[in-house]
This record gives sequence, structure tokens and C-alpha cells, in this order.
Amino acid sequence: MSTAREQPIFSTRAHVFQIDPTTKRNWIPAGKHALTVSYFYDATRNVYRIISIGGAKAIINSTVTPNMTFTKTSQKFGQWADSRANTVYGLGFASEQQLTQFAEKFQEVKEAARLAREKSQDGGEFTSSALALASHQVPPSPLVSTNGPGEEKLFRSQSADAPGPTERERLKKMLSEGSVGEVQWEAEFFALQDSNQRLAGALREANAAAAQWRQQLEAQRAEAERLRQRVAELEAQAAAEPVPAAAAGEKEATSQSVEQLEAQVQTKDQEIQTLKNQSLGTREAPDTTEREETAQKVQDLETRNADLEQQLRAMECSLEEARAERERARAEVGRAAQLLDVRLFELSELREGLARLAEAAP
Repeated sequence: MSTAREQPIFSTRAHVFQIDPTTKRNWIPAGKHALTVSYFYDATRNVYRIISIGGAKAIINSTVTPNMTFTKTSQKFGQWADSRANTVYGLGFASEQQLTQFAEKFQEVKEAARLAREKSQDGGEFTSSALALASHQVPPSPLVSTNGPGEEKLFRSQSADAPGPTERERLKKMLSEGSVGEVQWEAEFFALQDSNQRLAGALREANAAAAQWRQQLEAQRAEAERLRQRVAELEAQAAAEPVPAAAAGEKEATSQSVEQLEAQVQTKDQEIQTLKNQSLGTREAPDTTEREETAQKVQDLETRNADLEQQLRAMECSLEEARAERERARAEVGRAAQLLDVRLFELSELREGLARLAEAAP
């Protein structure tokens, strides 16, 4: 069979892309998942090829030539141009190390292809580089080793000449030896393997997400209960305080008391001033007793005036404190109501997420 003639020498996993034939700028992905990309060595023809199978067809079937160049365009992406296939291939790797290994192997294969061409032109036997690369082939595994259905077109590029009769007979012989069955079996194997890995990963993520959502739900419930208790306490405190109408009446009464006290203070000030004037007018009077009585009245009025001013300041301070306390209570109730609304919205979203997860679970 063809597997005895063409052997894999290196394999890796990567996301495969091809350049858009229309724009020559954009990349077109060959599939949603990473594919196996392998270097193959054909001992009969001294040819190295890069092959990748996606589904039941060959995504990459590129013969390595000495004039090819593999270019690293980023830390995890590389590309090379295949003039025979009239396209540019791109590979996206999971790590920079895999990209480096693939690039190093590309350089080795290109050098071996150059030596093989020189040997074939000189008519000598090709042994050194080809055997060295073939000796490092991976252990036997279900890797692609032959051409798949439709690969006859991949051997013929848009710019190459049509294959001769010998090439057509060789392809027919390969197909007749069961290479199609091997390609399909290999494609099915990798598809099932990828599907199994994806399902296992999705199941682990779903279980972790469900556990996390349960914890969040319990925390949200506890927080909502605490907020409900806080709102109830604030409502009870607000109910214990005077209603707004009573508070307004109290404010009005306090304002009237303040105005009355101010009027009394002004009246007393006027009386004090009058008594001072009388005291000055009667300073020359010979009656000492009358002057003493007048001075005592003035002192009493000043003391009364100071007491009234102190009462006025105390009532103003009490009024301001009552206003500030009422504003603080209103702000606290508003914040608690807003926080409760946010928690209820989060609980609703969490409930919808759990419902979607339950519907998506098998």
C-alpha cells in the first residue's frame, strides 16, 4: 500500500487558513477547530509534502520545494506560499513553541528537498537528508498517509501542467488500494476525538459555572433578606417619627416661637436703652435710691435678654438637628430601596441564566 512508500515524519495540531483568492488579503478558515498538520516523506519520488485532512478531503496538500519560505507573522501564526496550488496557507498554533517547532521542521524539510533535487539532477542516490528526516518519524498512529478523494485536483495547480499518464495511473492505483477508506476513517477518528474533547470541556465548564451560580444565588438571597430587614427597620423608624404634616406643624410652631422670642428681645433692648437714657438724665438727681433701683432693673433686663438669646440659639440648633436627622433617614431609605432593586435585578438575571443552562444541558 501507499503507507509503505509515504511515511509521516512530523505532526502537530493547528488551525488552518487559506488566503482569500479574491482579495488576496483576508484569511479564510478551513474549519472551526484545530486540525492535524503533518510532514510526509515519499521515499519513491524523494518528495516532501505537508498534508492536513479536514472531514473527508485534504485541506492542505503542499509539496515542499527549495524556493518556499515559511514566515512567522506573529508569535503564534505562520504562513507560506504554494505556487503550484496557487494559494497561501496559514497556520495558527496554540503556543509559540509549537510554531517554532513547525518552522524549524519546515527549514529542515526544505533543505532536504533541495538536496533531493540536486541528487536527482546529478543522477545520484538520495540517502543522507531524506533518511535522516525519515528516521525521526513519529510512532505509528492513525495519521494520514495517502491522498484523499478529490486530491487529484490538489496535485494539479492552476499554473502547473496536466499530469501525464504515469501520474494518473499512480493515482488510480492508490485509490484502488483503499486510500479513500483510510482517509475517511482517519477523518472520522479525529472528528470524534475533537468532539469528545469539546463535550468534556463544555461539561466541566457547565458544572463549574452551575456551582458558581449556585453560590452567587445563595449570596444574593442572603443579601436580599438582609436588605428586606433593613428596609423594614427604616420603615418602622420612619413610622415612629412624626408624619410630614405634624413635622410641618412643629416647624411652624418653632418658627413662631423664634419670632416671638426675637420680638421680646427687641422690646427688652428698647426698654434697656430707655432706662439707660433715663439713668443718664437723672444722674444729677440727689436721690441715690432711685438710681440704684434703676441700675438693678437694667441688670435684670440684661440678664433676661441673655437668657432669651440662649433659648433662641438652643431652639435653632434643635430645629437644624431635626431637619438633618430627617434628611439622613430619607437618604438611607432611598439607598436601601435602590440597592434592593439592584439585587432583585441580579437575582432575575441569575435565575434566567440557570434556566438557560438547564435547557442547554443534555
